[in-house]
Amino acid sequence: MTVFEVLADPTRRRILELVAGQEQPAGWLAENFDMSGPAVSKHLRVLRDAGLVSVRQAGTQRLYRLDPGPLSEAEQWIATTTATWSANLDALEAHLDQTNP
Repeated sequence: MTVFEVLADPTRRRILELVAGQEQPAGWLAENFDMSGPAVSKHLRVLRDAGLVSVRQAGTQRLYRLDPGPLSEAEQWIATTTATWSANLDALEAHLDQTNP
């Protein structure tokens, strides 16, 4: 699954927001959603498999934290695509300005 496919789900985006500031226990994360704990665990597994979160065991708790590496890759793709489209739109604007004085 690509990082964009993972980020397409609003629950997974919200989990990333919750772990962006500091690591959080799985139980606390599950309390933030109107779904079962196992359903949240499935989302956490997808995020873990995509490399967007890491987990460590602390006693009986599993603590999740953001791993921004894959987000940097997505950010680079977005920046490159935005630059290309901006250049194309600037060229179109210049062409339209020349043909419609």
